[in-house]
Amino acid sequence: MKPEIAVIRIKNLRLRTFIGIKDDETQNKQDVLINAEIHYCAEKARNSDNMDDALNYRTITKKIIALVEHNRFFLLEHLTGQVLDITREHDWVDFAKVEIDKPHALRFADSVSMELSYHKNSD
Repeated sequence: MKPEIAVIRIKNLRLRTFIGIKDDETQNKQDVLINAEIHYCAEKARNSDNMDDALNYRTITKKIIALVEHNRFFLLEHLTGQVLDITREHDWVDFAKVEIDKPHALRFADSVSMELSYHKNSD
């Protein structure tokens, strides 16, 4: 029997952080927009209705907020990688994907984004 896969999506988490290499970027916080997707087997949680059998998306989100708001990043790749590490840290996670947008990073563009993903079988 195929396990039941749950997909947690954290959508449009709006935070502020220091991101970039230009003087104004290192001196002023900027907005970032975070989207994360986390896949895990939810069969136990579905059948038990017990929080101990599920991933706690609130706990994951609080860790992301603390990381982003209390650190400085030069590269969008590094920030995205750090957030991805949080989303995949639980043993139950089979797949995770994070996309972070940096609004107004380029003239004439709404944003620049970076996406990284993790597949458990590809470690």
